[in-house]
Amino acid sequence: MQMKPELLGDALVRLRRAQGQLAGVIEAIEEGDDCAAVLTQLAAVSRALDRAGFKIVASGMRYCQQARDNGDEPPMTEQELERLFLALA
Repeated sequence: MQMKPELLGDALVRLRRAQGQLAGVIEAIEEGDDCAAVLTQLAAVSRALDRAGFKIVASGMRYCQQARDNGDEPPMTEQELERLFLALA
């Protein structure tokens, strides 16, 4: 299935935010910041990436359902979407 930016707007916002957070984590490590603060930020990055992944899968599910509703063959089967979803879990 092709990635269409117009379908993934919220996921892109989350990924850009995570990118900024990750840059902050790297900088904090390089500057020798407190371990607990670094790990807290790293956990936030991880959650942001997970949520972006779930948004992408949800967008794919909606796109495939819309194709079915229109009488078209969806680009992915339910099993393929489920496998992608479980890869994030």
